[in-house]
Amino acid sequence: MASLSGNEPPDLRDLLAFYAAAGVDDALVDDPIDRFAENAQQRLAASRQLADRAAEAPRPGAAPATAPPQPRPAAVAAVPDEAQAAAARELASKAATLDELKQIMEGFEGCNLKATAKSMVFADGNPEADLMLVGEAPGRDEDLEGLPFVGRSGQLLDRILAAIGLDRTSAYIANVIPWRPPGNRTPTPHETEICRPFVERQIALARPKVLVTLGGPSAKLLVGSQDGILRLRGSWKNHVTADGTVIPVMPTLHPAYLLRNPAHKKLAWRDFLEVKAKLRQLGSL
Repeated sequence: MASLSGNEPPDLRDLLAFYAAAGVDDALVDDPIDRFAENAQQRLAASRQLADRAAEAPRPGAAPATAPPQPRPAAVAAVPDEAQAAAARELASKAATLDELKQIMEGFEGCNLKATAKSMVFADGNPEADLMLVGEAPGRDEDLEGLPFVGRSGQLLDRILAAIGLDRTSAYIANVIPWRPPGNRTPTPHETEICRPFVERQIALARPKVLVTLGGPSAKLLVGSQDGILRLRGSWKNHVTADGTVIPVMPTLHPAYLLRNPAHKKLAWRDFLEVKAKLRQLGSL
């Protein structure tokens, strides 16, 4: 048994006496072991082992394992500027079909609105339709479902279309901005310019015979006017695509505005009667 010399410090002497009373009378190793450092090393080794397992590729011949769903990587907000708008113009011009355009927009990181939106709201309805309607930007319901005009304003729009003998299978619906601005705020001019090439290319690829702009922002963008919507609505304008195609445009009031101002529904009704007459004139009704 270990003996005490009498020269040990009091704390150590008491500790050794305790060990002797407990039956610990011989050391297993000559050097002390730092158990705290040992535990830390074990935890580090275990974490590295788990990381290595996660990174291992499936063995040849083994059945492919179903990968667990990966969280969507956090989007990094881009500063809206002319460089981003130029990049959008270049990318949009490369799209030969609406599907290609959608894929390009889904991969585009140049608009800061994408960082806060849940979904990209591309379009709804029939891309082969002769009538295309363009709003400004998605709201909360649209962001959740990934489709334009699905909330209360969308229900009103459906009733308006039904009144002229149409529905979503006979119209194509999109927005100038495909990502919801935080809190439904108004998109900035830079954000609008960044998204402009995409909606213009969308119109060119869809080739509608008649365009209806819903609300002031989309009307100003697509017909090149700074007048307010109450001055613009009710009279035919033109939108000219990049290849020179001229499409007649009827600016009208946004359904969300009509919900807040129901007395103005009569104005929108007059506008859609003009749209109905134009489609009939073109042989689309």
